[in-house]
Amino acid sequence: MKRRDTLKTLFVGSIAAGALVTGCKTEGSEKEIEAAETLWPHEYGRTPEEIEVDTKLFEAQFFNAHEMETIAILVDIILPADEESGSATEAGVPDFIEFMMKDYERLQLPIRGGLMWLDTESNKRFEKEFKYLTNAEQLQIVDDIAYPPILKPGEKEKLTQFSAGIKFFTQLRNLTMTGFFTSEMGIEALGYQGNRPNVWDGVPQEVLDKHGLAYEEEWLAKCINQDTRATVAEWDEEGNLIN
Repeated sequence: MKRRDTLKTLFVGSIAAGALVTGCKTEGSEKEIEAAETLWPHEYGRTPEEIEVDTKLFEAQFFNAHEMETIAILVDIILPADEESGSATEAGVPDFIEFMMKDYERLQLPIRGGLMWLDTESNKRFEKEFKYLTNAEQLQIVDDIAYPPILKPGEKEKLTQFSAGIKFFTQLRNLTMTGFFTSEMGIEALGYQGNRPNVWDGVPQEVLDKHGLAYEEEWLAKCINQDTRATVAEWDEEGNLIN
């Protein structure tokens, strides 16, 4: 299966957690900081209604222990640890998938049904449930369902004995990618820096030349001068840029 470096390009995660309070303390801020530090981890930035919903979701449990063990094996097959970062389970992906089952109930039947299909297929081949197989045996099944057929425009997918497994594994892989690359570990692996000020020097000259275009000198002085990039633009009543 392809490694995470080919999957990175599919996802640009957003940082889901961070410090609640940063910077130097100011007079009268200690109580605010103390209060912020006692917040439930998922409370920051949430409305009371959202907090209530989240609390119910976190208190509930959808998957049983057997299903969670199987999911942990599968997500680590999809994203094992490598020299760049840890595995999907180390990033907390199974817990993310558990949460998603409760937050998006329409996922429950396809994923639970897929896990049942997986154990049924495993019993047919090896007379054991999937989690009890050797890694080589597990990969034999996974290799049959990990690569959806590439259809031509207008072509309908032909149903095979693995169609249900392929659909399930595709959904699980999407959940795994989302869970990993929106985790702290996955964001670090992406090298995502967040919103930071940068310098834009305009369209490269070779691109302008290719299309027979050029900047007007007047606009270059106003828009591409990095010494004045913090200056707020001013416009006249006719919509012309003044500064």
